[in-house]
Amino acid sequence: MAGRVIAITGAFGVLGAAVARAAAAQGCWLALIDYAQDAPAGLPSGPDVLVLGGVDLTDANQAGAALDSVADRFGRIDALLNIAGGFTWQTLQDGSIDQWPAMYRLNVLTAANASRAAVPHLKRSAAGRIINVGSAAALKASLGMGAYAAAKAGVHSLTQALAEELKADDVTVNAVLPSIIDTPANRADMPDADFAAWVAPDDLAAVILFLASEAATAVTGALVPVTGRV
Repeated sequence: MAGRVIAITGAFGVLGAAVARAAAAQGCWLALIDYAQDAPAGLPSGPDVLVLGGVDLTDANQAGAALDSVADRFGRIDALLNIAGGFTWQTLQDGSIDQWPAMYRLNVLTAANASRAAVPHLKRSAAGRIINVGSAAALKASLGMGAYAAAKAGVHSLTQALAEELKADDVTVNAVLPSIIDTPANRADMPDADFAAWVAPDDLAAVILFLASEAATAVTGALVPVTGRV
């Protein structure tokens, strides 16, 4: 992975930061892209890191400008990791119907816009990669997960369709499907849960980076469950 140029969306969040740290440890050059303006402490820094805050990936023009900036800085893009997304829990009867398009925009549209912007650059890579973050909840949605699961199902379909679209160009497209990720927000929301059964961000990052590596060259269109012990 040393010297590979990896663009990470949602890089300022818990999972994005874990992926960024793991990729930096493997010698990758990083572009850290996020809707938030200011990067949190603890992210990789230095001449091999480009930080792009304040990027609204639901806007195709902003997505295009961000990915072009990555290619301008490093000369190429080898992998796009679409980690940007959002979550809501609500029942259909008692929740807001506005959350359905909101979940679509945060999860599907961000990935679609970033991928569309990155594809011309990825096609010029020796081994282009796109890795999306789906959800195990989209395989069988539980109570209150309708809007979120429907959006993540869209991510799954985007992954499979784009894998078919790009397989002749040697660009692979895969997705990881986590269950519950062990984050401070999830612990606060579910204080009585068994946190040890959840998926650690570092463990999920390892799977994401495997799919971005040369070792995964024969894998495309895969929806990879990463569910811990849930």
